[in-house]
Amino acid sequence: MKKVFALMLSLVIVFTLCACGGSTTEEVPEDTAFEGTTIRIGGLQGPTSMGMVKMLSDSEAGETVNSYEFTMAGSADELTPKLLQGELDILAVPVNLGSILYNNSDGAVQMLAANVLGVLYIVEKGGDTVSDWESLKGQTIYATGKGSTPEYALNYLLTQYGLDPATDVTVEWKSEPTEIVAQMAAQDHAVALLPQPFVTVAQGKFPDMKVVMGLSDQWDALDNGSQFITAGLIVRSEFAQENPEAVAAFLEEYAASTQFINENVAEGAQLVGEYGIVDAAVAEKAIPYCNIVCITGNEMVEMTTGYFQTLFDQNPKSMGGQMPGEDFFYIAE
Repeated sequence: MKKVFALMLSLVIVFTLCACGGSTTEEVPEDTAFEGTTIRIGGLQGPTSMGMVKMLSDSEAGETVNSYEFTMAGSADELTPKLLQGELDILAVPVNLGSILYNNSDGAVQMLAANVLGVLYIVEKGGDTVSDWESLKGQTIYATGKGSTPEYALNYLLTQYGLDPATDVTVEWKSEPTEIVAQMAAQDHAVALLPQPFVTVAQGKFPDMKVVMGLSDQWDALDNGSQFITAGLIVRSEFAQENPEAVAAFLEEYAASTQFINENVAEGAQLVGEYGIVDAAVAEKAIPYCNIVCITGNEMVEMTTGYFQTLFDQNPKSMGGQMPGEDFFYIAE
């Protein structure tokens, strides 16, 4: 009887403690660790996509937090509609295109990072007449990218270094770099503005071709508070707002991927070839000159704003008619 009474008393105490919130055995659930998200990425053939190959390879091996699906195209025009329609989440594209998309979509996109700095080089084949900007006076320059970043960057630098783009040089614009290479093959002497990896391709064809100067180095020498940025990572604003942990993990994994390819050029070049971005042999020679980076946060904002301003001052259409607002730049909270 005493045992029964003792048992009943114990039950009464337990129920009383539970009712009063006084149980010392209740477990508090721990925060659930982020397990990753599938992110659909679009990129172009060339340096804009080279920095992500290690991340893509690790994703296929199940070694990344997020999983990544990659779509590559020869033109940004093939990718941007897919981003705006929600079929892709992140793009690696010419950086000023991000501003154009932002201004034409009521802020539907944001910039995550600068991922490629300058990849444009002045080259000379079959001569030794060009050594600096002054020696370009009177020359014909073969180039691609009329109405886009290459034209704006070239005109800006010509002006900054004392030349008039309209009268001191003749620029013959071609539709793609392969046309320039063909033009150079047909002439004993030629001067061109070529991007990597086509500089490397041309060097393989023309032993007498030399690299005169890189536009990125020449831009930096001006010390104007900006840097020459070729490409950036653009994200759908809605995706970034709904998936901050996935975006944070992506930026960490992308940064590690760019570090890998810069420090392990031969192995990185093999991955570039495997993903069909550029032939591996060409990539191995070109990677050191592609200025592959991952610059985020306030540093990204400062360098990009200065660069955008130089483009805007030449032609507002290069920015989509106006400079993007502060919310164009994605800054993790």
